[in-house]
Order: sequence, then C-alpha cells, then structure tokens
Amino acid sequence: MTSVIIFGPTGRVGSVVARTAAEHGAKVWLAMRDTNKSIPGLTKDLEKAGGFYRIQADLQEPETVSQAVKTSGAKRAFIYLVHGASDHLKGAITAMKAAGIEFVVSLSSFTILTNKGLREIASSDLLPHVHAQVEANLDDTFDSDNYVAVRPGCFITNLLSEKNGIAANEVKLYGGTFEQDNVAPSDVGRAIGNILVSGPRNGQKKVYLYGPEILSIHDSIAKIGKVLGKDLAITTLGPKEGYDKYIGLGMPPASAKYMVELLSTKGPDKGHGERFPNYEEGVSNVKLYTGKPATSLEDWVKENKAIFGA
Repeated sequence: MTSVIIFGPTGRVGSVVARTAAEHGAKVWLAMRDTNKSIPGLTKDLEKAGGFYRIQADLQEPETVSQAVKTSGAKRAFIYLVHGASDHLKGAITAMKAAGIEFVVSLSSFTILTNKGLREIASSDLLPHVHAQVEANLDDTFDSDNYVAVRPGCFITNLLSEKNGIAANEVKLYGGTFEQDNVAPSDVGRAIGNILVSGPRNGQKKVYLYGPEILSIHDSIAKIGKVLGKDLAITTLGPKEGYDKYIGLGMPPASAKYMVELLSTKGPDKGHGERFPNYEEGVSNVKLYTGKPATSLEDWVKENKAIFGA
C-alpha cells in the first residue's frame, strides 16, 4: 500500500487531496499544526474507517516535518505555499527529503511567469515570486523528475469575497474587468490526489488546471446572481475605494496595493502573450486526472447555494 503524507489537510484543496488519495488505495497521514482541527468532508467515522492517521507537523518548523515523515514512513508528500514563510519552505523541503520522501506534489500557481527563470521573478511580483521560489527550492532538492508543480488558475472561491453583497443584492466591486477561469478547489484536489498516488500523465512536470470558461469578475458575479434567482445591483469602486476595501478585509498594505494594481487590468501577461498559459491543456487536464470535465461556475453555485444563504 502506498503511504502518503498530506500537509494542510484542513484546507479546501488539501482535504480533497487526502480523501482522493485514500480512494486510490493509499494510507493517508494527515500532517497538521493542530491535530484536533476538523477536516472538511471527513467525519470521525469516515476517518477511522478510511485509513487516515493524524500527525502533528508545521511546514515552518522543519524538525516537525522530519519527525512526521519518519513516523509515517511515507514516500510521497503533498505541500502547499505558506504565505510569510521567509525561506519559501526550503527548510521543510530539505527536511522531508532527508527523512525519506521521494516524490512531492506542490500546489503552485498559474501566475508564475513562463518567460523567466524561477529565480529571476522579481519579489515585487508578489504571487508569482513566492510560488516560483517554492518550485525553485523543489528543483534544488528533488530535481525535476521527483516533484510535480500543479498550477491552478483563479479559484472560484475567490468570488466568495463578495458573498455578503450578493446576499444583500448589492455588490460593490473593484476590478470587475479582471478575468478569471474560476477553477473549483475540488477539481484541483482530486487531480492532485490522483497525481500523488499514481504520478503524472504524459510526462507532465508542470500541471496546469483551469475552469472551463474565462469570465470577467463582473460577469462571474452576475452569473452567480442569475443562478440564485437574484437581480444583483453591481456598482464599480475606484482604486482608492478598492484599496480601502482590501485593508478592511485585513490585507497587509503591500498586498492591498498589489491587488489594486493587478485588478486594474484584465490580467497580466504571464509570458509569450498568454494570460492563461496552456489554457486548453489545463482544462483538459482536469478530466485527464479526475475522470470528469471541469466544474462550471453554474454547477458550482448550485452545489454551494448554502454558502450564499440560498
């Protein structure tokens, strides 16, 4: 039986990775900072019956990573970006390799520029930079044959930042022209779970995953309203109002400034004139690794009406 260790199993993606790995016959170790925390979609009975084992670990504390890997005996690991990790997980990656991990699947991002080396992406490009540094650290430690970077597009759950406005039928929106593909975390999690247990297909090292339709944020919100039977009033905020909104959500000033600049466009060129690198392949990859087409925005809203109070 394949033994895998999942770091971050309480997240929207990590929880699905864990359940999918178990469905594929793996023994699953759930590496958590707080081992008492609940895991979405995994009841105590399912956890007990399904070959899941909790273990304490923190990706920002390499010694706990080493101990968790040694205890589990796992040879395969799933990791994710920890925002604020000063070493971009280098310590954790080094520790898991030394402790016996042979293959890693990392949750990365489509924002990584394709026309620059990973180490060449400037720190001023906040999201591309931090994801690229984690991939570069994996390159240094595992080399390209022993890890896969999964690069999803814009998560559909980003739209939940507007759920209160949707509930009130009045959405005050900044960056409405910004375009995203709205990939479902469940699709990403199922694909990663498959790759973690069975490996990548077609020799893929960077696996892009996208939603089936590119829409502006404005049109995405309007479509949510339509599915919910709401006639939403959507008003546009200016840059200053957008900045204040992000600060009010608890975003650090540098990140708020970055988001205001980013959302002032349809989206940045990731290199070679592409805002969504390898888009068609990324949509096809969802079906390749999950056996089902990428979840549409409409279907996701229908499945998650309760989130919107409907």
